[in-house]
Amino acid sequence: MGLHDCSIVVIGSINMDLAVRCPRVPAPGETILGSSLLESPGGKGANQAVAAGTLGGGVAMVGCVGNDTYGDALRASLAAAKVNTDWVLSRGERSGVALIEVADTGENSIVVVPAANGLLMPSDVESALAALPAARIMLLQLEVPLSTVRAAARLGKQRGLRILLDPAPAQPLPPDLLAEVDILTPNQGEAAILLGRTGEVSLDDAPSAAAQLSAMGPRVVLLKLGSEGVLLYDAGRIEHVAGYAMATVDTTAAGDCLAGALATALAEGAPLHEAVYFANAAAAISTTRAGAQVSMPGHADVDRWLASH
Repeated sequence: MGLHDCSIVVIGSINMDLAVRCPRVPAPGETILGSSLLESPGGKGANQAVAAGTLGGGVAMVGCVGNDTYGDALRASLAAAKVNTDWVLSRGERSGVALIEVADTGENSIVVVPAANGLLMPSDVESALAALPAARIMLLQLEVPLSTVRAAARLGKQRGLRILLDPAPAQPLPPDLLAEVDILTPNQGEAAILLGRTGEVSLDDAPSAAAQLSAMGPRVVLLKLGSEGVLLYDAGRIEHVAGYAMATVDTTAAGDCLAGALATALAEGAPLHEAVYFANAAAAISTTRAGAQVSMPGHADVDRWLASH
């Protein structure tokens, strides 16, 4: 995939995931036995890029890996999904790593060590965007320095890109960043933190919370509700897109799949409403498969699913 063919640019993290399967997520101070260890490429940014690439979207990844064997494997995984890696930069000795505990229920707990991801600079983003004349959609997350995310949103908006932000890992965000965002995609816990609350936004309170988040800047809020699907808030219009009853295996990267699928559908020219349905189905399919990038469905998979549901 050449840079001149990329309508989607993902700016974010690239990690190696070390996922342990266990009966449940252990309590503080508790030791339990796991049943398996899966080593696979991940990172929220790379996951979103692979999701878009697997679905056939023209996508470029902008991020950093270390000068180690993980870095080589992470770059190769992106390329295998037809993601352009010209702006996957080698920085530092260590690539980012995510330590993931996956319970038998499919729920997970994640600790990320950023390493090389922390070395992605605003100047890298500026140079990459100058080399991506076809870019129309930018995907952002929060596993690289916030200063770089803020600069990317500003630079992207100056070039007329549609800015999608997945506000994870959860943290309060500055108003200038939210003002640049077109589509915000928090889950219930992330939404609560953005609003200065404790706990999670409840299903009943989701419409009000989405409206409050939109008032902070983003025209569109896509509030992820886990097995209940997503709530779409679009300039005052509210729609609950229900979840699917799935044989859930692993929810790791389901939100990343949703972001990559949403960007792909929008890049294909789908109206927002249709793009959300497509992304919701893609994310649901991904939960039936173990792992992060390896769980991403192809376009035909999602089309068949939508046709039969």
